[in-house]
Amino acid sequence: MITGRRLGLFGGTFDPVHIGHLAAAEAVRDALRLDEVWLLASHVPPHRPQPAASVHHRFAMVALAVQDRSALRASDFELLAAGPSYTSATLSRLHAAGWGPSQLFFIAGADAFAEIATWRDYPHFLDAAHFVVVNRGGRSPDPAAAAAAAAGRRVRALRQGMSSDVEDGQTPAVFLVDHATPDVSSTTIRDRASRGLPVAGMVPRPVERHIRRHGLYVPGDGTPVEPLTASLLHEQEHH
Repeated sequence: MITGRRLGLFGGTFDPVHIGHLAAAEAVRDALRLDEVWLLASHVPPHRPQPAASVHHRFAMVALAVQDRSALRASDFELLAAGPSYTSATLSRLHAAGWGPSQLFFIAGADAFAEIATWRDYPHFLDAAHFVVVNRGGRSPDPAAAAAAAAGRRVRALRQGMSSDVEDGQTPAVFLVDHATPDVSSTTIRDRASRGLPVAGMVPRPVERHIRRHGLYVPGDGTPVEPLTASLLHEQEHH
């Protein structure tokens, strides 16, 4: 049994990961005093179209984005599991690995959380971890909607600059983290990259270089693209 640690779980396609994702992860880490936040690139996202970039490139971009952020970690936990990346299955595997429900904090954007009733095994997985709803682009999550979606579970709102102590063994709850994050979307980044427009300032610089170097999101024109290898990723991490 793992003891004395609190783990944030931030899942997504990360196609690509951007500064809004990183800001949200760090806001939750600070508000709930988490030891670490894992960014979980999904293998097969169950609720959205398949990503444009390969799983290898998406994981590489997350690794590059967090390399200088000590409390954030690129995790392949979902990539190693076969089939769709269901939240309930991920949490069950973490329990089997020794994590208790009160130690896990599953992070979701307000837009995704609004559809939580459509997720597999709802509402049973709400007992498997705390859930953290964070706004994006300066839009605050709606506490009433969040409470309704969470089937009447206790909801705690944390404004920007606030932090909360969570007791070990506390019954899983839903936390609303009101912290404005950059209004950036992966869809916009992909569109700009596909048209040869810069994405500087929307993604970390190493991620920008990775997108450009590998020609990600550019419509195929027959031009060879340098393949991703472990040695090349290592080289990029040090430039």
